Amino acid sequence: MGALLFIMLWLVIAVGGLYLWIWTLIDCIKNEPSEGNDKVVWVVVIAVMNWLGALIYLIVRRPQRQATLGR
Repeated sequence: MGALLFIMLWLVIAVGGLYLWIWTLIDCIKNEPSEGNDKVVWVVVIAVMNWLGALIYLIVRRPQRQATLGR
C-alpha cells in the first residue's frame, strides 16, 4: 500500500511538472515579443531546463512582460 501511494504521488508530481513545462513553453511562444533574441533565449531555457526552466520563466520573465506589455 505504501509503495503504491509513493508511486502515485510521484506520478502526480511528474504530470504536474509536464503540464507546467508545456504551458509555459506555449505561453512564451505566443506572448513574448519577437524583437531581439529574448523569445528564442527563453524558449531554449524552458526547453532545455524542463520544469526548472519553466519556474525560472514564471518567476523572472512573465511578471516583467505582463507589467510592460500587459499580456
